Amino acid sequence: MAIRTLPTADGVDLAAGRGRGAERSRAWRKLTRNPLALLGGVILAVVIGAAVAAPWVAPHDPAKQTLIRRFTPPVWAAGGHASHLLGTDQVGRDILSRMIHGARISLIVGVLAVVVSVIVGVSLGLLSGFRGGRVDVVIMTIVDITLSFPQLLLALAFVAALGPSLVTIIVVLGLTGWERYARVVRAEVLALREKDFVEAARAMGVSATRVLFRHLLPNTFSSIIVLSTLQVAQAILQEAALSFLGVGSGRAYPTWGQMIALGRDFVSVAWWLPTFPGLAILLTVLAINLVGDRLRDALDPRTT
Repeated sequence: MAIRTLPTADGVDLAAGRGRGAERSRAWRKLTRNPLALLGGVILAVVIGAAVAAPWVAPHDPAKQTLIRRFTPPVWAAGGHASHLLGTDQVGRDILSRMIHGARISLIVGVLAVVVSVIVGVSLGLLSGFRGGRVDVVIMTIVDITLSFPQLLLALAFVAALGPSLVTIIVVLGLTGWERYARVVRAEVLALREKDFVEAARAMGVSATRVLFRHLLPNTFSSIIVLSTLQVAQAILQEAALSFLGVGSGRAYPTWGQMIALGRDFVSVAWWLPTFPGLAILLTVLAINLVGDRLRDALDPRTT
């Protein structure tokens, strides 16, 4: 006579881990077969590669001024020079070099701001969904109040009060973008905590902390990843907007928004000054959105 044994907590963890591994493999195959996702990935890889290797691939020092070369047009236009492929600005600085170094700032701000948002939002979302009761009411009330303020206006107020710097812009954008993570993770936890595998873990005496971090949190990763991808694009746009308004990361670093702001007064005589940084923002945000949207579709089990 066969003796039936109850699953252990490690067995539940192993089964859940295998299920998540198969799901990730399916999502990866689906993502790599999407041409728009591949296009976005290629553009994003070029931008990231240029940002990482900026000191080596940039043809000139981004801060070097050469007044004799001021307002040099792109190399294909009349009066262009081969040493400045995208032309120079009003003080002779190379546009291409400044754009490459500006990619560093945009990506750093975008990624680190999202990291701050994820840490704050996911932590509060887990706590709100798992504990419920008054804790849930308080956290969700804070979320609703924060979402009632325009995010860019709130970031502008904080940066103006604290002073423009790279650290300030990262922290401010991170602390004005956590609400979406809190809401999404809370909704996921509310749905997951009643599932059979969570009830089984509780019945076997698994601690609340282990249930939270071994069973609930891993099952929210898909939503967090997709939301984070799209939030990086939004953070890049917000950083560019703040830099355009003069309250970004300061004058120590070239940024795309700052380049557009400096070139707007000369657009009638040097159209390339705001055009190329604007195109860089457009392509980078478009690439991130293409990857993020297709990643969302790939991770959704309801799509085929």
